[in-house]
This record gives sequence, C-alpha cells and structure tokens, in this order.
Amino acid sequence: MNKLVILNLGKGSLQNGFPLVIVSLQSGDRYMQFTGSLAPAPDLVELYHRWQLLYELLYKARAINIRSFQTQLIDEDIDEDEDDDITIDEADVTHVSDTEFDAICQQLQNRLDDWLDFEGFRPIERQLRKQLHPTDEIEFIIQTEDCELRKLPWYIWKFFHDYPRAEVSLSSLNFEPGKQVQNRDKQVRILAVLGDSTGIDTKADRQLLENLTEAETVFLVEPQRRELDEKLWDKQGWDILFFAGHSCTANDHKTGQIYINPLETLTIPQLKNALKKAIERGLQLAIFNSCEGLGLAAQLADLHIPQMIVMREPVTDQVAQEFLKHFLTIFADGQSFYLAMREARERLQGIESECPGASWLPVIFQNPAQVPPTWQSLREHTDATLLLPSVPQVRPKFGKVVLASMAIATLIIAGRWLGILQSSELKAFDNLMTQQPRESGDRRILIVGADEEDISSSRYGYPLPDDILAKLLNKLQTYQPSVIGIDIFRDQPVPINDPNSHQALVVQMEENQNLVAVCAGTILKESIAPPPEISPQQVGFVDLYDDWQQTKGQDDIVRRHLLTRSPNTISKPSRCTTSYSFGWQLVYRYLDAKGITVETIDKDWKFGSIVTKRLQSRSGGYQNLDAKGNQLLINYRHTPEIAQQVTVRDVLNDSDNFNPAWVKDRVVLIGITAQSVPDVHDTPYGEIRGLFIHAHAVSQILSAVEENRPLLWWLPQWVDGIFIFFWSFTGGMIFWLWQSPLRRGLAVSIGLIFLYGVCWFVLTKGGWIPLIPSVLALVFTGFVVVFFSRYAVETKSN
Repeated sequence: MNKLVILNLGKGSLQNGFPLVIVSLQSGDRYMQFTGSLAPAPDLVELYHRWQLLYELLYKARAINIRSFQTQLIDEDIDEDEDDDITIDEADVTHVSDTEFDAICQQLQNRLDDWLDFEGFRPIERQLRKQLHPTDEIEFIIQTEDCELRKLPWYIWKFFHDYPRAEVSLSSLNFEPGKQVQNRDKQVRILAVLGDSTGIDTKADRQLLENLTEAETVFLVEPQRRELDEKLWDKQGWDILFFAGHSCTANDHKTGQIYINPLETLTIPQLKNALKKAIERGLQLAIFNSCEGLGLAAQLADLHIPQMIVMREPVTDQVAQEFLKHFLTIFADGQSFYLAMREARERLQGIESECPGASWLPVIFQNPAQVPPTWQSLREHTDATLLLPSVPQVRPKFGKVVLASMAIATLIIAGRWLGILQSSELKAFDNLMTQQPRESGDRRILIVGADEEDISSSRYGYPLPDDILAKLLNKLQTYQPSVIGIDIFRDQPVPINDPNSHQALVVQMEENQNLVAVCAGTILKESIAPPPEISPQQVGFVDLYDDWQQTKGQDDIVRRHLLTRSPNTISKPSRCTTSYSFGWQLVYRYLDAKGITVETIDKDWKFGSIVTKRLQSRSGGYQNLDAKGNQLLINYRHTPEIAQQVTVRDVLNDSDNFNPAWVKDRVVLIGITAQSVPDVHDTPYGEIRGLFIHAHAVSQILSAVEENRPLLWWLPQWVDGIFIFFWSFTGGMIFWLWQSPLRRGLAVSIGLIFLYGVCWFVLTKGGWIPLIPSVLALVFTGFVVVFFSRYAVETKSN
C-alpha cells in the first residue's frame, strides 16, 4: 500500500529556523500527525552555494554544453552577495578536481543529516520509522516556499537510504485540486515543445518520445508564441507537456523562462490562460528537461498543475537525455510515478564520471491534492482522486472547549477577586477614559485663580490677604452667583496682626449664605480647621483620595471623589469635622437655588432625579476597596479647561479678560493656580491641580442633573463573570474552528479590537466593563485549545 508523508516546514527559513514543523502520515484511511521543530542552519546555504560553484566550474573546465544561457558564464550565475567570501580565479577553472567535488558533496550530506537529527525533529523521525516499513512505497512531499530549501537535494538524507521505495517531491504551502475534464482518447496525448536548440541536441529527446507506444505525440519545433498558445488551447486536451531546450531561473528564484526559439523567451504568466485551460482539460504532468526549472515549477504550482518534473541546476545534454530515456521507459512499463522517478534519477549515478552530480538534479513538484498518475491511468484517463480526500482536522471535542473556557474564566475571575488584576484594570480604565469624545468646558462654573503675578510681593502677596479676599467676594456678590467656593485655607487671619483686614472677610462670611469655605484632614495633627467665623453648614472638606494604597504603590491617580463621610470614632477628633465635601456643598447650593431637591436613598445621594451610585468594596475593576463614606467614581470631562478661568486681578480691576456675565447664577471657585504653590495630583488625563479636580466633580453631578451626561456605573460581579466567560468561550471557538495560524491571528486581532471597541462604547454611556480580564480570557483559552489539539494529535498518532 502506498503511503504519503507530508513534511510542512511552514514559513521558517534556514536563517531563522523552523519553530513549528508538522509532519502528516497517511496510509489508506489512517491519518497521523506529528509536530516538532528545526534549528537554523545558515551554513547549509553556504555549503550548497559552494557545491553550485564547483559544479559549474567542473562543467566549464570540461567544456560541456548545458541547456541554459544564463549559466554559460559563471559570473552571471553566482550572486555576489551570496558568495562574498568566494574568490574565483580563472586559473581555478582548470584546477577543480572530482575529488574536491566529491568532498563538498559528502560535507553537504553530513551537514543535512546533522541538521535533521536536531532534538526537536528527532521524535518525528522516530515516529515515521515506527509507522513505515522499508518495503513501503512512500511519496514524501516537502512543503515550503523557501527557495534555498527547495534547492537542497533532500534525497541524500540518510532516512531515504533505509527506504529504497521512497522518493521526495516539493510542494507549495497552499494548494487545491484542479478541476479537470479527462479526454476520451485511448492514448496518452503529449505536447512536446522543442525550443531553442542553440549549442545543444534536442533530437535525442524527440527520438525517445517518438518511440513511446500507446502515445500520441505532437511536436512543436522552435515554435512562435502564438503557435504554442494555440496548441495548449487544444479542445482534446493533453496528458503530458514536455519541453526541451534552454531555460533559466531568475535571481529571485521564484520566476523562470523558457527559450522557445532563438529570438523569443516566455514566462509562465505569459502562458497563464492557455496553461489553465490545458490543466482544466486534463493536463497531468509537465516535464521540463532543461536547466534551472525551480522558478518554472514555482509559477506552475500556482496554477495547481498536478505534477511536474524539473532540473534543479544547469543540465547537460547527456544528463537530460539519459534521465528522459530511463524515466519514460520505466514509467511506460507500468511502474508508479514516484518509483519511476527514483530509479531514473538513481541510474544517473552511472554517468557521474562524465557528469558529476547528475543524480542530484531531477526533482518532482507535486500538488498534494492530486494522485500521481500511472501510464495506465493516463492512457485510460481514469479520474485522479485526491491524495487527501478528507484529512481529518484533529481538534479537541467541543465539550472540552466549553470546559476549557469555563476553567480559564474561573481562574481569571478568581485572580480578579484577589485583586491580582486590579492595577491593570485601573490602567485600562484610564486609557479608555482618555479616548472619550472631546467636550467643551462647563459654562456653569467660573474659576477665579490667583496666579504667580497675583501672589507676587508686588501685587497681593501670598497667602492672599483677608482684605483682598473680602474685596474679591464683595465684588463677585454684586454679580449674583449661585454659590462661591473658597478653596483657600483660612483657619487664622492673614496677616495675623491686621484685625481690620480680617474683619472685612468676617463680614462677608457672616452675611452671605452662598459662601462655602474649606477644611481638611481626618486626623487631629494633620487637620486644618475652617474659618472660625463661618457657619459649620457652609464648610466642606477638600481631601482628595488617590489609589496609592489601593494599588500598593503602583500608581497615585485620583479616580474617586468622596461626597460625604462618617466621623472617625477611633482616632482623636479632627479640626475638620464636616461630613460634606467641598464639591457636595457647591452642588447642593447650586441646585437648591434652582429649586432642585437633594436627598439620600439607601445610602446613595439623589440630586433631583439622578441617583449617584456609591462605590462598593467590589466595583468595576476595584477589588477590596475601602468603600467608607459615599464615594463617587469621577467621570472627568475630556476638555483642556474644565471651566472659564480668570485671575484675581482681572476681577478686582475690571479687566477686559473678565465678563461679569460669567458670574451670574454660576458656581464660582476661588483658589490658587500659581505653579509655585504645590497642589498637583495625578489623574487619567495627567497632572491636574486640586482646584480643578473639585471643578470636575461638581461639573459631573450638575451635568448629570441638567444635561443627562452619564455618571459612571458598573455591573454586578456575577454579570462581569458572564462577560468574561463569553470572551473566554470566544477565544476557545476561534482556535477550535480555525487551524491556520494566519486565520487564528486575524480572528484574535479582530476579536480584541471589537472587545476594546465595546468597552470604549459602553464607557461613553458611563459603563465600566472588564477589559483586561476579557482579553486574558480570550487569549489564554485559545492557548489551552491549541494544547488540547496537539495532545489530540499525539494521542491519535500513538
């Protein structure tokens, strides 16, 4: 029984190695697959180039005509870049000996054996030897797109010495069965093209073809392109296309050309339509009994021709004619295609005294989707069935994919629960936040900031004196703001020895109920008290809480805003006793002025019809969060400036930069904006001063109440778990459905882009859904399915 072995070397190369080598073995209905790897072997390329050089020097020294124009001059054939270390002296041409050539042949054979004895490939060879018997007829196909690999004489590998009925062929990585209509003649139809015969003898080729029995051979001698094209379109179809004459392969090793007459050359693309029609009408085999046919074979393979025979290197008349004589005689006598090829090739060894290296030259190019023909099948025109009619895709059972998806999702959810993914999720949240659509500043807010000039000694000084603050407040009040927040600590007079200045500020605080002052701290020693003259109902704390402790020092980004807090009953009383934040006080007074109620519902604040969902211990990407008090996840406004800004001097001096209309019915925040006064915090949008973070928090709530701008929300943990499982299952299905690495990579990339897009879109609506856990679930489940697939392959093989 014939056995088929396909060695798929993938996209690797001798320069970089082959990380994944797949060998398939088919024997009847049995199908096995083994995987391994091969190391880089750039020295093999160098050895082969040296072999090529000596081969051509020998032929030049013997003045033997070869069937290629390109190789008649050595320096035209050798790529200088490939052989920079090889110097050719004209005198060397006559000094090359058969001994030197035999030595390089042996070196090449030894190195090929060493390379294929690599530890990553050794288990494959052991499995093949276990499954194959020395008497088996073996078709051994090597799939690769690498030109250097195609040039190697694979049949010198010691493996083939132990299997005398095995023969090597080459194939492209991509193939498909050709659609063929067999002709009804009882003879083998051969189209023989005898091209340009300058310097060579093609008469012997013609004589061999004419002597074939049960064959109809049509000869075209040095035809014109049109004549050849018309014959290929013959409605009766052809079984064999034969060419003898001059040919060559281009330097890219991927294209070739034939010399059909002394004045005209053709490439395969120039005959593409005619060749496709010939293949469709039954063309089974193309024989190019000419030089350097690998380029021609590469292009013909793209047309899905069933089989080809070409010569790897320049070939002499004697080699070409001896090979053709033996092959046609053995093949027409009833021997199989592969065994006829091996015997004809090996019989060339008998003329290697005159033509060194002859037995290394012929090679088969095989379409793995087609059965190699016999002379009988060509004569009777029986349909060629597929070599691989239904190669089973070895993949794990669907149930295992579901099980793997559940297991990976469970592991990721558990890791998330333990906080392992928290930092990554928070960074992903920051990234999504910065990708939100751009927004304009909030027109309900005006920021009056004391910049460097305001606090300079030549202006008002720092801290801002009480009388300056009093004048600023007095002027702002005349423009009827809804509320004024003073984000400046004033727990004692400034200056401390100027009671008149301080009294003016006291009057403002006592007379205006729309003022909000600040305090800070929850521990007595670190706390800062509010102005003693202002009512406790007009005080808000300005403490901001970053995630330094939550992420164990991995970042200090402010993502949360504490609206209200409960008193700390364990530590000593703080000087800042208010339960309400600065932002909450400003929002409350603004909404109260508009008649909008503020109340609590189940520990959550309700502003008008909008309920702010307080952060829990496990909210979105937060795990084990200290959720004391009523914390709000800040939905920062994506804008370069959160609100209109003016300086203190702009207001006091009625500058053109200040418009009184900016104050009426607005929230006015007064604070320090000078960079020399430190108050900078990290946020998803970079460093922002505390004054502006409070403005963002205020804007977030007011925009939700008045503009329906979404507050941030998150799903229950169990819903997040379902979402993660879905993406875990998606990753498993991608790797289960598609076996091609390219398709898998493309599907995974599309899946990840789609996942990111979903998370981004949901965040535009205020939702925070798990991105990082879902990415990990998709990718890791895919890896697990690949592992199961390989395990299934090995199990089936054993």
